[in-house]
Amino acid sequence: MSDEVYEKVIESKLVYKGRLFNVRVDKVSTSWGRVTTREIVEHPGAVVIIPLFHNDSVVLVSQYRHAVGKVLLELPAGTLEVGECPERCAHRELEEETGYVAGKMEKITTLYLAPGYSTEKVHIYVASGLKKVGQKLEPDEKIKTVILKIDEAVDMIIKGEIEDAKTVAGIMLLKRLIS
Repeated sequence: MSDEVYEKVIESKLVYKGRLFNVRVDKVSTSWGRVTTREIVEHPGAVVIIPLFHNDSVVLVSQYRHAVGKVLLELPAGTLEVGECPERCAHRELEEETGYVAGKMEKITTLYLAPGYSTEKVHIYVASGLKKVGQKLEPDEKIKTVILKIDEAVDMIIKGEIEDAKTVAGIMLLKRLIS
């Protein structure tokens, strides 16, 4: 992959500052001579956790997602707090959303979720040595845990029953790693 820069920022303007992310508009000059605009979601990054039991089962969470108007089955995940290291965030989110703590947290990869318009980078971890301690949900969260065999989760992905991209990536990576 080439690191050659194809666009140079001429002007950048913050147009929205939110609690979870910001939005900026960049005026750019391309290497092929065009001037255009890019709308960018500035996101602090996030973690995705694959809670893995010894019997090849994983813990997923079922929760309503307002943006898509339905309940989705997902791997536990969360946004990094300012200055927070991704591994610490992974431990925190695992306990909050699933009620499990991990004896071991291993990073397997980092991905961009939507690089066409977002800076969000997602760190994917496998959590093992799980011990149940109880969920620590935030007041506005209603999350149920679901335990599935890995092959069952893969089948649900293939059937379109698991639609969340970070979950699809995490489960398929895990399947490849343990095969």
